[in-house]
Amino acid sequence: VKGYGLGEAGEGKNVTHQQKKLNEQELREFRSRFGIPISDEDVGRAPFYKPASDSPEMQYLRSRREELGGFLPHRADPGVTLPAPPSKLFEEFERGSGDRDVATTMVMVRILGKLLKDEELGPRVVPIIPDEARTFGMDALFRQVGIYSHVGQKYEPVDKETLLFYNEEKKGQILEEGITEAGAMSSFLAAGTSYSTHGLPMIPFYFYYSMFGFQRIGDLIWAAGDMRARGFLVGGTAGRTTLAGEGLQHQDGHSHVLALPYPTVHAYDPAYAYEVSVIVKEGMRRMFQKGEDVIFYLTVGNELYKMPEKPAEDVDEGIIKGLYRYRGSGILDKAGDKKVHLWGSGAILNKAIEAQALLENEFDIAADVWSVTSYKELWRDATGVERRNLLNPKAEPVLPYVARQLAGDPRLVVAASDYSKVLPSSLAKWLPEGLVPLGTDGFGRSEGRAALRDFFEVDAPHIAAGAIGGLARKGVLDRQEAAEMIGRLDIDVDRLDPLTL
Repeated sequence: VKGYGLGEAGEGKNVTHQQKKLNEQELREFRSRFGIPISDEDVGRAPFYKPASDSPEMQYLRSRREELGGFLPHRADPGVTLPAPPSKLFEEFERGSGDRDVATTMVMVRILGKLLKDEELGPRVVPIIPDEARTFGMDALFRQVGIYSHVGQKYEPVDKETLLFYNEEKKGQILEEGITEAGAMSSFLAAGTSYSTHGLPMIPFYFYYSMFGFQRIGDLIWAAGDMRARGFLVGGTAGRTTLAGEGLQHQDGHSHVLALPYPTVHAYDPAYAYEVSVIVKEGMRRMFQKGEDVIFYLTVGNELYKMPEKPAEDVDEGIIKGLYRYRGSGILDKAGDKKVHLWGSGAILNKAIEAQALLENEFDIAADVWSVTSYKELWRDATGVERRNLLNPKAEPVLPYVARQLAGDPRLVVAASDYSKVLPSSLAKWLPEGLVPLGTDGFGRSEGRAALRDFFEVDAPHIAAGAIGGLARKGVLDRQEAAEMIGRLDIDVDRLDPLTL
């Protein structure tokens, strides 16, 4: 009963949080009811009372604390590290996919399968899936490592005649929890803190529909950070437009925004196989070699496209820090002031590449294409640098990473992703030449990818229109000329804002 023992001051009235004080008469009644040895003269002062050391109450409390491991909570981190994955494990992802179309979800599952086969790391890997193993193409792992069941398989699966049948084993390694993201995240908590609880570092990979992560079980992800859990969260079928035809249910356009406040979460939206592999390697290094208490969140999609070869120049730092130049312009010499930077993330990077061709071939506007793998990492770095500059006014101000990347080539930035516009907008103050944010604000729609990207205005024509309109706003293009250019892109400029629909 709420307010138990408060008597007329609040017992049974559900006022526990509102009742701040008791008057002297109420204090006396409380003292008498629970037999607390405080005199009438002293009770008005509400003195602290501690039972005698040999009293039954204190003996009980001490015995319980001993059973629970002591009087203060403590964490034991024996500092056990794991070896780095062999470099050859990632070589195929750096070579690209050739003529074969591949989805980043397939790349992530392939990396997981190879890690599971590694003699040293394989036994430490914990694949966790709430329900969607086949959706993510993980059914090949059923035969490879099996699904854990403490009683084994007590039934005959309906797919027993297929090669990749549903295979439960007592020694199975996959935790397939059923339709319960909370249960699956609880398994992540257990595996992610095993390095401390049991002195046994485990490597959890929790795969789920990205819409059902921060939006649905964000409090448990927060708890994971607070508990210093380590592991990978993989938001599959990610993006507002990348999963075609699923409407409101699955089209995630905001998990990267929701990930911003989580202190230990490093959030990435990779476009290509080599980006995924670099990010996974870095996560493994930081968590299981350096022993950092961090969580890596990766969004991966099911859209099939060709994975390019890793660029010859060193792009690893840019991938980890959140931004690198993917493709330079081919018409810089003749473009004059008509120059922009196009930023793309995830599958929308391909749309930025298409927009580059449109701008350069149709309008003589030079465009460099950049891959933004992590807005959060860029924002985290920029706010950290700004804080250091503010607290050290005598020192020469330092530029954040995003500003250093563009310092030698300042241009208008047009940033397109499959997520809300507020994500790139978080960096606007560090982009002095201006920012045109393009994103997928609004509810999802059940449509194909092309129609969805047109609707949310993140396809190649809209990215090109953003560049043209932004240059007109800066006075680089004549406004009438810019309007005619946008007219050639076959865009309905009078239609309603998708955010309002």
